[in-house]
Amino acid sequence: MAERLKIVKDDPWLEPVEGELEYRRKLYLDALKEIEEASESIADYADGYLYFGFQRDEEAHGWWFREWLPGAWEVFLFGDFNGWERRSLPLARGADGVWSIFLYDGDWGRGLKHGSLYKILVHGENGWHERIPAYARRVVQDDATKNFTAQFWNPEPFDWTGDCFDIGNLPTLYIYESHVGMAVEQERVGSYAEFARDVLPRIKRAGYNTVQLMGVAEHPYYGSFGYHVSSFFAPSSRFGTPEELKALIRSAHALDLAVVMDLVHAHYVKNLNEGLNGLDGTDCQYSPSGEEGYQPYWDSKLFDYGKPQVRHFLLSNIKYWLDEFRFDGFRFDGVTSMIYRHHGYTEFDSRGKYFGPDVNRAALTYLTLANTLVHEVRPSAVTIAEDVSGMPGMCISVGDGGVGFDYRLGMAVPDFWIRMLKDVPDEDWNIWDIWNILTDRLPAVRTVAYAESHDQAMVGDQTIAFRLMDKEMYTGMACGVRNIVVERGIALHKMIRLVTIALGGQAYLNFMGNEFGHPEWIDFPREGNGWSYRYARRQWSLADDAGLRYAQLGLFDRDMLDMVERNGIMRSGYAYNHLMDTAAKTMVFSHGCVLFVFNWHPSLSIADYMVPVPEAGRYRIILSTDDLRYGGQGRNDRSVAHFSFPVTDDEGVTRHYIKVYNICRTAVVYKIIR
Repeated sequence: MAERLKIVKDDPWLEPVEGELEYRRKLYLDALKEIEEASESIADYADGYLYFGFQRDEEAHGWWFREWLPGAWEVFLFGDFNGWERRSLPLARGADGVWSIFLYDGDWGRGLKHGSLYKILVHGENGWHERIPAYARRVVQDDATKNFTAQFWNPEPFDWTGDCFDIGNLPTLYIYESHVGMAVEQERVGSYAEFARDVLPRIKRAGYNTVQLMGVAEHPYYGSFGYHVSSFFAPSSRFGTPEELKALIRSAHALDLAVVMDLVHAHYVKNLNEGLNGLDGTDCQYSPSGEEGYQPYWDSKLFDYGKPQVRHFLLSNIKYWLDEFRFDGFRFDGVTSMIYRHHGYTEFDSRGKYFGPDVNRAALTYLTLANTLVHEVRPSAVTIAEDVSGMPGMCISVGDGGVGFDYRLGMAVPDFWIRMLKDVPDEDWNIWDIWNILTDRLPAVRTVAYAESHDQAMVGDQTIAFRLMDKEMYTGMACGVRNIVVERGIALHKMIRLVTIALGGQAYLNFMGNEFGHPEWIDFPREGNGWSYRYARRQWSLADDAGLRYAQLGLFDRDMLDMVERNGIMRSGYAYNHLMDTAAKTMVFSHGCVLFVFNWHPSLSIADYMVPVPEAGRYRIILSTDDLRYGGQGRNDRSVAHFSFPVTDDEGVTRHYIKVYNICRTAVVYKIIR
């Protein structure tokens, strides 16, 4: 009898669906076997980017061009190197629908220069269309016509000398979610070079150690935030060249910053001119045919994860970013949409929802292969799943029967905070709700905790800071101005972030600018706002002005991260709950010898409040949200030592306590002094 999967051994709740988990495991192993029979390993298999597109053949003195177009009838290559003659260079059809042509240096190859523009002309069921090849490594847009065209890119090899950074050396990930284009203060699109020069040092100073880059792969509509990808192997040219992106990553590594790519393999843009849609003339090359290949909620096209050629394309894309650009891992976007045919638009209220007919087994197989590939190519690389459903096994190792992600995003947490801020006055907040949402996770599932990300900052929604303070932020953020709305907002902003990082997981994420309470929302240029960049930028000067409360929030965030890292808070497992005083809205918990006291009450401050401590000793404050330098009122005296004392209850149990000034809307962190 085969040995039971460890995922089932460790979780009896999965025993009724053990057969389904074993079948999913078999699908993965069968796919992996097929891959390894075709190549020596999955890493060798994922070298499609070294075969398709333009590839140099030194022995033959020329360039091969190849494209997988199984449904095409005729294919031609053309560009500025042949005077844009659309039908003078026909490709020959080979096995498995791969079309190819060789450009000899002494013939057409003579005109092929670094920076040459080109396209392919495809004749198929949908007619004649000028298209951009799927493996194009650079795509540029004409400023006048707005037309996108592939660009032949053959620079000198990039110099990675001295780059020996390893994300595996980071004990805890503090992730700074970033967008290159909107990382400048001026109303325009920022560049890779500017981000490397101006933003990376800022991220380092702020205490983060991992940069998560959004919008990397080429996308025709800037306002999509990079999530409607058209060219999967081309870094977006609106931010600069591929070499400038590589230089950004090299610069980050020199600062001991990891760089994780926001990878979009859940769907692709439906545009015919720029993307993969109908590339070979059919509607089923990269997608399932008909409605099954359409994502109605995102108005985009879905991948057919069960088709070997599609899996090969996507796996090759992963290895390309790891090898060519040295990304340190990936945040896989839209995993919930990938693994369910309803794309997550249901209530996950029963076990059957995770193991029924609505689950896309082929997508789970692909994701398991993807994690296998990432960790074979770069063992210490990090993979993060954006899955709101809580699919069992998502962050269990492949060997134990899981999908193999290193982390999942704790997506329920920001939803919780927004719901509380929108619908419940903070005087009615239930501290048990806060505790439960932040600690409701399995021990083996590593979670990225966050209070808000770019999702909450988009137009139509609001950041936590703007939801708390709204229009008062325009007039009440000067340090000398007393504004009750702003003071409440700043107090809760700090408390929400501190309790989230202290209880919510094993890694932490913040969207750029939110650490200092960036005002307003994100709204990319579009027809509805007059194509304005006003809300698609970051006002760094607010955080740099010592006379504004933004600087105080930024300072608190930095010191919070420093305290958490110095004390290994996110590496110490679940917090120990010492006290939940619902009347005083006070929660007390500890990580080792570090004690957290949160008083969520809007007005009740209590002198000589008895706080249980994890062990006897002398305690001092190491962080307080009420410090003057953080925009608080300075009601804590850091010089005071709090000596514990024993109290024996009626049952003869002795516990140790300290007495503190328990201040309303304040969180204080104490540490035992040895």
